[in-house]
Amino acid sequence: MSLASDGAELSRPLGPASARAEPSIAGVEDYLALLKPRVMSLVVFTALVGLLVAPGHVHPVIGFTALLCIAIGAGASGALNMWYDADIDAVMTRTKSRPIPAGRVQPGEALAFGATLAVFSVATLGLLVDWFAAALLAFTIFFYVFVYTMWLKRVTPQNIVIGGAAGAFPPMIGWASVTGDVTLAPVLMFLIIFLWTPPHFWALSLLKSDDYARAGVPMLPVVAGHDETRRQILIYSLILAPVGLAPTLFGFAGYVYGAVALACGAIMLTLAWRVYRDRKGQAAVSAARKLFAFSLLYVFLLFAALLADYEFVRVGLLR
Repeated sequence: MSLASDGAELSRPLGPASARAEPSIAGVEDYLALLKPRVMSLVVFTALVGLLVAPGHVHPVIGFTALLCIAIGAGASGALNMWYDADIDAVMTRTKSRPIPAGRVQPGEALAFGATLAVFSVATLGLLVDWFAAALLAFTIFFYVFVYTMWLKRVTPQNIVIGGAAGAFPPMIGWASVTGDVTLAPVLMFLIIFLWTPPHFWALSLLKSDDYARAGVPMLPVVAGHDETRRQILIYSLILAPVGLAPTLFGFAGYVYGAVALACGAIMLTLAWRVYRDRKGQAAVSAARKLFAFSLLYVFLLFAALLADYEFVRVGLLR
């Protein structure tokens, strides 16, 4: 892997993919791929935790409906993102085999698919669960598609920082599906994902900076260089670690969660420090890979601990 040099000149993105006349050869698996199932799994899990730890009771059928709508809304966002970014995906090695740049799904089909799912998910969530939760879901889709995909991603290296808010809303939507409102607890869950997104994604972008430079995407390593990216990863990790403990510090979670958050925060900081320290050769690549891999676990472990903590209290194992 070669690393992009600081201040690399960016090629200009081509804009959203234009419609083509060829007949579609898409299979079911291609439409599933448009939904970005791996991203969807994290969205559903964090939304599930938000829904289960919220005060109050929701009928299991209503709870399942809420999660299904959140999952479909996330999938719709993914499909609309792939429609708009097909030109970028076509020149990046990790995305060029996606259904649209590979020619298996026509851009217009992806647009119609994503738009239909977006409207369906928001309307169903509002009609069957709660209109405030539906409004949050609608805002999340709007923010991811129009603010992040169509604007921030192509104009600023802060795209991930600001755009990361879209991925932080699901636990808040899950909570609102039960309570109809938002309090400090879901805001803390939002902040954990929001502050986790930059070090998580910048670790990947250190490894894929050539791809981003070729596609004209102003990711931080391409615009500001790898050393500045490493510094920003360390800064965000230093902020993330104490924020990860906030649910316990504010009394929303207990000591089980606190212990997991403390351990995961320490590991995240250690790996971020190694990314900051190891700047050359295979050591730099290895450090970025390890941070990216653990960052995938970080959110899962913290939200799993939050749920476990809640269940321990509910069944009387903890006070």
